[in-house]
Amino acid sequence: MSERMAEASDTADVIVIGGGTGGYGTALRAASLGLRVVLAERDLIGGTCLHRGCIPSKAMLHAAELVDGIAEARERWGVKATVDSLDWPALVATRDDIVNRNHQGVAGHLARAGVRVLRGTARLTGPRTVRIEGAGEFTARRGIVLATGSRPRLLPGLTPDGRRVVTSDDALFAPGLPASVLVLGGGAIGVEYASLHRSMGADVTLVEAADRLLPLEDADVSRHLVRGLKKRGITVRTGSTLAGARLLEDGVRATVRTPKGEEVVLEAERLLVAVGRTPVTDGLDLTAAGLSTDERGHVVPADWSRLETAVPGIHVVGDLLPPPSLGLAHASFAEGLLVAETLAGIPSPPVDYAAVPRVTYSSPQTASVGLTEAEARARGLPVQVNTMPLTATAKGMVHGQGGMVKVIAAADGAGGEATGVVLGVHLVGPHVSEMIAESQLIVGWDAEPSDVARHIHAHPTLSEAVGEAFLTLAGRGLHQH
Repeated sequence: MSERMAEASDTADVIVIGGGTGGYGTALRAASLGLRVVLAERDLIGGTCLHRGCIPSKAMLHAAELVDGIAEARERWGVKATVDSLDWPALVATRDDIVNRNHQGVAGHLARAGVRVLRGTARLTGPRTVRIEGAGEFTARRGIVLATGSRPRLLPGLTPDGRRVVTSDDALFAPGLPASVLVLGGGAIGVEYASLHRSMGADVTLVEAADRLLPLEDADVSRHLVRGLKKRGITVRTGSTLAGARLLEDGVRATVRTPKGEEVVLEAERLLVAVGRTPVTDGLDLTAAGLSTDERGHVVPADWSRLETAVPGIHVVGDLLPPPSLGLAHASFAEGLLVAETLAGIPSPPVDYAAVPRVTYSSPQTASVGLTEAEARARGLPVQVNTMPLTATAKGMVHGQGGMVKVIAAADGAGGEATGVVLGVHLVGPHVSEMIAESQLIVGWDAEPSDVARHIHAHPTLSEAVGEAFLTLAGRGLHQH
């Protein structure tokens, strides 16, 4: 073997460990900038998001939306349609086809970009070296990127079996459709899975330890969400914790402790644990490169503007990062762009986490960006708040599912008028996941209500409620609320 061939096989400009959204996003951008990239992935390119999380769950939630639409057609619109049955294998086949096509697309992009993808477990052997199972040791000339993601957090004494006790990683792959589900965890994942199973006909109980669902979102969003979920027949128990659980032959018997300290026994065919996620660093051998984790297992950057650790040249993206990183796939893409451009030596703006949108794809959906009202007031900021029900618009009446828009703006005027920048926008209702992009730009560009008020929203649309909320804050509202 020639010296040149040997060098090509064991060196690269950038070594990325982990092929999820953050990892392959970093690799693609680095390759497009002319860097030689090696990407190590021990499972499948695309990671949790593509194979077990975002994509398959949203495919199934779309199917759930179709089922709900048939019920609405019959009950509200006089369309005499019914769902005779759910062909679970057909639903699974469509979901898997979508996942497989996305997987092939990502793999094709990496191949065309010239990224060398190696299948195998990777571990650090030094601040610039990585050993990849089955491929040998590689040296990174410019840097190493850690993008190993996260896994579902488990509860002590409650081991998933893939049938009666499942996590968000395997819930979609459990056999058949259960008649009843107990969901532990009222964050975005728990709410989405509760919504999905209810649409598919299951009796659903949703248990959250905090005093409300989506505890990181605005309180008004949580309130409207709970109202919508309860209207659909989902039992919501907040301020409640799991006191114990026992496996039955055909399900689970769980004891839930209420806010008053009472214990309630609940039985369900399936217990879905969605109490958060924990970073994956096992086998990575961080200490070999001089790195460690915080108490929650995250790798903390020394320089957030570059997402670079205390070891120069080692960067972190995705779920390995602690807050303010959000553990969201689209945030991981942005982090990957930043790190790739940094390693290429070109200027790159830091990730503005305050302007990263957050979406829960339940029915009703929630979408938000920026500060909640409580966060803004906790910072001592004078604020002006306006809410606008979606049913104040004609299109909102057509959908008939309720919901609202809430805008928080700085009140810089002497009379408390909202003449300062927009601090946060919060939406709940049908299809609001497709409405948040406008608000992301508004918050990200530090727009003021008057800046938005001069733009015309199409009629009739749900987004008119967004426009009207800003018109009101700017003192020009036609439908004061």
